[in-house]
Amino acid sequence: MPSTNLRNLLFGAALLAATGGASAESQADQAAHVASPEYYSVLKENEHVLVLKMVLQPGESDAMHRHHNETVYFEKGGQLTITQPNGKSFQANVPDGHVMWHEAWTHQVTNSGESEVVAIIVEDKP
Repeated sequence: MPSTNLRNLLFGAALLAATGGASAESQADQAAHVASPEYYSVLKENEHVLVLKMVLQPGESDAMHRHHNETVYFEKGGQLTITQPNGKSFQANVPDGHVMWHEAWTHQVTNSGESEVVAIIVEDKP
């Protein structure tokens, strides 16, 4: 029979997992508008597509999240820092009007510039 301290540790770990204490991992599996509803709004959703609007003010960061294959139109570009689940990050200086396509991925976005960034994301439904 495990000691009292070990039982408490195991109980605590189970409780943490059950109540969302492991949310950083599960958040990465969430769509952007679910993980960070304060920065993403749903413009359209049906069985084929999810269309989101992202607005990040200077210094704001969304939560780690996933996208299915996506096309992104940057209405207002800016300087972004993109962080991957492995902790590596890179900067992207995105001009206004830029359009990009990206295969499914997981990341976190920080507006590391001095102006608002606004993007329209058109994401395939699997």
